[in-house]
Amino acid sequence: MRFATIDDGTLDGRLHLVSRDNLLCAPSSTALTLQSALEDWDTLEPALRAEYDALNAGKGSQFDPLRARAPLPRAWQWLDASAYNSHGELMQTAFNLAPIDTRGRPLMYQGMSDRFHAPFANVKLPSEQDGIDFEAEFGVILGAVPMGADAIEARARIRLVVQINDWSLRALGAVEMKTGFGWINAKPACSMAPVAVTPDELGQYWRDCRVDLSLVVDWNGKRFGAANGYPMSVGFDGLIAHAAYSRDLATGTVLGSGTVSNANFREVGSSCIAERRAIETIDHGAASTDFMKFGDRVRMEATLPDGSPLFGPIDQQVVKA
Repeated sequence: MRFATIDDGTLDGRLHLVSRDNLLCAPSSTALTLQSALEDWDTLEPALRAEYDALNAGKGSQFDPLRARAPLPRAWQWLDASAYNSHGELMQTAFNLAPIDTRGRPLMYQGMSDRFHAPFANVKLPSEQDGIDFEAEFGVILGAVPMGADAIEARARIRLVVQINDWSLRALGAVEMKTGFGWINAKPACSMAPVAVTPDELGQYWRDCRVDLSLVVDWNGKRFGAANGYPMSVGFDGLIAHAAYSRDLATGTVLGSGTVSNANFREVGSSCIAERRAIETIDHGAASTDFMKFGDRVRMEATLPDGSPLFGPIDQQVVKA
């Protein structure tokens, strides 16, 4: 199934089903919001699937992504991992950082969850001096996960897969990381592509609880990267189990993969500017790519290999707050 949330003037918007080709949509008569669908998923799923089947038979109206909010405009919790080893290794090499002693634990932080930017909304930020950066990644939206759930149980609680831009302010992040506490100023609200999909929509490209697809990123109309989502050091099931070690995860928790990164970065490019700058530092002794300026635009989208749409694009301009 595919879901979108259309703006209706309320905080959570109106839940719609989206057809498999992302061309048609219809408001759900089963649930008003995505959160309410998630809260009673096991009971409502058959009716939602019936609505989805009717939509794919042509019973809907044109889907306009420009009217879409984030599929889940606000969430109880947003957790983001750093699950691509190549990304961390590049940063450590470029800036002579000691390897992080994780003792085998996945890297993860808890960020701002009370809003996710709509996929085509301008993103307002305070200053170009903060090192404005995009981070293309995949994520999952969860049903309730009990404390102590293992990876097998965690896998069963994955309801939807999404595509995320985890905005970062790099100049502030460097300062906040040294405090030993968490990020606040360096991590504004994230953006989410217009369509959330059930894992079966990815078919063979949902593999080992990973998205085995390229996430294409264009910056100001020029190709920046197309890294593949599969090479996570820990799949989403393992990340969920890690997060649930000492807490229940509320229905509607969103969990991200971290910046998609591949070891063959010289071939596929990068999913964030910081990684590109790290590569330049390794190759040339200094970074030459600047961070984003007001007026810059970033577009990111993962499709099936034949070009068929999945999540739809995130296409946003950065503007001064």
